Amino acid sequence: MFAFLLSGLWIGFSLFATGMAGMLLYEMNLPPTLSIWDKIGGLIANSVWNSTNSWSLTALPLFILMGEILYRTGISTKLLNGLVPWLSSIPGRLLHINVVACSLFAAVSGSSAATTATVGKITLDELSKRGYDRSLALGSLAGAGTLGFLIPPSLIMIIYGILSDTSIGKLFIGGVIPGMMLAGIYAIYIAVRAVMDPSVVPESRERYSLKEKIKASRELLPVFLLIFVVLGGIYLGYTTPTEAAAIGVVGSFLLALWSRNLTGENFKDALISAVRTTAMITFIITGAAFLSQVVGFIGIARALSLYITSLNLSPYLLILVVAIMYLFLGMILDGISIVVMTLPIVLPIVVSSGFEPLWFGIFLVFMVEMSQITPPVGFSIFVIQGISDEPVGKILKATFPFFLLMILMVILITLFPEIVSFLPQKMVE
Repeated sequence: MFAFLLSGLWIGFSLFATGMAGMLLYEMNLPPTLSIWDKIGGLIANSVWNSTNSWSLTALPLFILMGEILYRTGISTKLLNGLVPWLSSIPGRLLHINVVACSLFAAVSGSSAATTATVGKITLDELSKRGYDRSLALGSLAGAGTLGFLIPPSLIMIIYGILSDTSIGKLFIGGVIPGMMLAGIYAIYIAVRAVMDPSVVPESRERYSLKEKIKASRELLPVFLLIFVVLGGIYLGYTTPTEAAAIGVVGSFLLALWSRNLTGENFKDALISAVRTTAMITFIITGAAFLSQVVGFIGIARALSLYITSLNLSPYLLILVVAIMYLFLGMILDGISIVVMTLPIVLPIVVSSGFEPLWFGIFLVFMVEMSQITPPVGFSIFVIQGISDEPVGKILKATFPFFLLMILMVILITLFPEIVSFLPQKMVE
């Protein structure tokens, strides 16, 4: 598999080619009347159909389209204008803009890349013009941009829920508290840095009255309304994630019309980009489904599970080994590929050690977030480099403290799994 990936072959093709190689190398116990190519074709058809014949998967292209419409119609500019007056009087002042804006945009986007690019295009230049520390601005954007995967609706959660047969609605709800906690930890770090080193923040002459703050909040109301409609329906049990995604597309379209930023050209760009992204993700999902079936037939998953079980690792030591493995994979693969390629093997081992699939889903999202800011394939790093023209080395150095804060959050949810399970349990009750 790594040979195919390093050759530059598309990830989807690499997964299918690896599965075919496995079938050719290890003749499987299938009807002997069929040729090996008939067996390969039959298994590909079966795995592709089974992995895509899911109504829940419909939420994926819809949430992608919703994020694309918001990204291309300037809603995020209104978000920034509404936040500036409220952040001007706290330690670190506008350096918090990346954390707050990314948290809000993540709640209507579902994509880490879209969140990072949309917020970064507006905030980085603005913060530099106002005299804020460039390094801290870059680091906070990289760290907060990954919240697009954790704060629902999340594309990774949808994919994980489908592959693991876990409730997507519960995954969405389970990610709320960890997402808010991580954003809070980022904000505390920025405030502490600003207090310890006042030079990272320029002298402020801006003062906003309560009336001005309330007036600026009008810019935030449309985004808050969309968040409430999309996520509130899921949390209150009125809509499924797929129905909420459809409502979100309509809501983002209406917001774009209301803001008078929607043109035929940018709407066409949003549609084309959503189709491309959906096709890419679906191709990876089907390739991974085929490979996971081959892995199951050959016996790799069972042998690996038996081996790790024979080591008699404690649950926490097992999670440490799994976390190190994901950190390594995050250096060479994108997040979606990591999930679909490893889940069939790792999930049974983790569940047999006593961890809940719901908890592991949130843990895996954190691992994917880290993959976004680890070299050499840290996608968020490339996004920030593209919009800031800063050297990758400088961005990585600025991002490292936020990477450590993410590790701290992983430790917290591992030691206190109730952080993840509290809200889903309340929903069931």
